[in-house]
Amino acid sequence: MFASIRKEKAFYASTMALAAPIVISQLGHTMVHTADTIIVGQFAGRIPLAAVSLVHAVFMVVLVIGLGIAYGITPLIAQHNGKNNYGECAKLLSNSLWLNVITGVLLFCAVYWGSMYAMQHTDQDPLVVETAKPYLFILGLSILPLMVFNAFKQFTEGLGFTRQAMNITIWGNVLNIIIAIILVRGMFGFPAMGIRGVGIATLIDRVLMMVVMATYVLKSKNFKRYLADFSLRFIERTRMWNIFKIGAPVAMQYVFEIGAFATAALIAGKIGALQQAAHQVAITLAAMTYMMASGIASAATIKTGNAFGTGNFYRLQKFAKVSYRLVLVFMIFWAIVFALFNRYLPFIITQDTAVISISAGLLLIAGMFQLFDGTQVVGLGVLRGMGDVNVPTAITFVAYWIIGVPSAYLMGITLDWGVQGIWYGLTLGLLSSSVLLYWRYKTIIVRKITTPAIL
Repeated sequence: MFASIRKEKAFYASTMALAAPIVISQLGHTMVHTADTIIVGQFAGRIPLAAVSLVHAVFMVVLVIGLGIAYGITPLIAQHNGKNNYGECAKLLSNSLWLNVITGVLLFCAVYWGSMYAMQHTDQDPLVVETAKPYLFILGLSILPLMVFNAFKQFTEGLGFTRQAMNITIWGNVLNIIIAIILVRGMFGFPAMGIRGVGIATLIDRVLMMVVMATYVLKSKNFKRYLADFSLRFIERTRMWNIFKIGAPVAMQYVFEIGAFATAALIAGKIGALQQAAHQVAITLAAMTYMMASGIASAATIKTGNAFGTGNFYRLQKFAKVSYRLVLVFMIFWAIVFALFNRYLPFIITQDTAVISISAGLLLIAGMFQLFDGTQVVGLGVLRGMGDVNVPTAITFVAYWIIGVPSAYLMGITLDWGVQGIWYGLTLGLLSSSVLLYWRYKTIIVRKITTPAIL
């Protein structure tokens, strides 16, 4: 194996060079909500922390629909860039922007009428619900600028430019944390706003990130040849539909997975606010490691998309193998960290000893499902690069909603295993997704090339 790694050093270096900025950028999206959770947990108490968990449960399901649709442009850009078809890249960006704006408006409506209704009719603690309402509304307003930001971000990542979005995201997070602390605690003459303050900070952060990212893409010489045919007046239904055909299944893949975890938060809320707060602590920490895996998966999409666009299936297979191996190393490392420091990591988010006690046990389970979570997201990334999105969407539905969520409810509520049982059910869903997606990749690749299995 090590001899094989030495031979494929260039593939590892190329994938890591592309993946590292994406990982940091992906972590940046998670860190917005992570920072919200930490600030609320440290400065506001158990009920607001449970409210954050509830809002993230109902909001993230809506948000990932937008992120998935925005992602639809990336494999198309990678494939056309591999063919040096620069004019098509510009036209795709134009249509992606309009598609994302329309999606952002519709998703705000879904949050305002759908998520708000769901939050109030899922048998949650009434005090938690009332605390959560203003935070959910403000996060809903932040969807539109985030969607515009992602149109430009996914365009640049499809071309292999990943560092700029990373830098913008890093500085955006720093600003978000500073503003959130000021508004939550009521510093420098501002009144203490509690959970509403972290929502306002997130909205300001996303508006500024949108402006900076758009300015960078439209003014940078790096994209001059790609934007020669760019115009906001260029709207073409066929191209918009092509983006949507990839983005919508990706969105549903996100919905099936994030929706499963959101449902887990609601199931935890049925047990109690304490268990819901502990779930939020553990899932926040686990989400950071997932976003690292998601960054590797995005790099896999770009690399396999370029190879697929040129018909070079040997390179496609090599990049798939490298991506799987890298994510296994990452997730094994974090599984060990979670196992060794499960009693200490929750202190990053809260000082509530009852919450920490429960979340420490959940982190042991999280360490176990890291491997399945990482390999399944890389499997999705590789398949997206190959333009295969419909069957993987069906796979994620089966894994999470036929296997994962029912198992979580059975173990957590019916068998009375508590919140730990919920997490065992989620682990079973992730395992199923990982195995089925890898089987799907192998089924497709053997039709293209005759080399042995990659792992």
